[in-house]
Amino acid sequence: MPQIARCEHVNLWRGQTRILDNINWTVSLGQHWVVLGPNGAGKTSLVDMLAGRIYPSQGSVRVLDETLGRVEIAEIRQRVGYSSPVLSAQIPGEERVERAVLSAVWGMTASWREQYEDIDLARANSLMEMFEVSHLKEREFYTLSQGEKQRVLVARALMIDPEMLVLDEPAAALDLGGRELLLGGLSELARDPKSPVMVMVTHHLEEIPPGFTHALAMKEGKVFAAGPVEMVLTSEILSEMYGLPLHVSHLEGRFSARMVS
Repeated sequence: MPQIARCEHVNLWRGQTRILDNINWTVSLGQHWVVLGPNGAGKTSLVDMLAGRIYPSQGSVRVLDETLGRVEIAEIRQRVGYSSPVLSAQIPGEERVERAVLSAVWGMTASWREQYEDIDLARANSLMEMFEVSHLKEREFYTLSQGEKQRVLVARALMIDPEMLVLDEPAAALDLGGRELLLGGLSELARDPKSPVMVMVTHHLEEIPPGFTHALAMKEGKVFAAGPVEMVLTSEILSEMYGLPLHVSHLEGRFSARMVS
């Protein structure tokens, strides 16, 4: 199966602190990965590398047959869709929703005088409909709820028709309704064989969309477990990783976890 991303002996240091410790991980075509683990496990740093946002201190990161550090980073960013809380803060508050989605075509977070073709407008409208924000397209970004902003950001990340989609905690701080709308759109993507490979960071099993195939569990900057979701997201593995007695259940494609006495 063709490889989309590969990390080999990846280490990341920030001063004297090791953020990532000897990470070996491969993402292949047709897979959709969820990345989870305790706070400080290195999840965001790892997926930021896949999106071409940071470089490893040691080791090799290959994304779409290109090696970080040996290719213009713009080439990676033009092929990898990316959504994160950091990106949300970079979009001007007065930017209209439709323009916020469209500006991804030019690799910008704020529109200026750029022009868009009919095909761009049609794709933006289709994506906004998929994530149920098309009725908001004339609204200013700062007026949106957190859930609305997250759905706009995912639509924006897909605007470039990426080969890989990297989502850092897209359901964070969402209410139940906002979460379910977002997960519905992501699940629809996961079921489409023509959709890009997806890698999504989350803290909660309940936020994993049906259709995601693999899980990477991290702890203290290391790979704790990796493989098909049914093999990684078990009571035994997660109890050991979090140091708590946890019961994991799986019903109709959705996972959940609770502590047991």
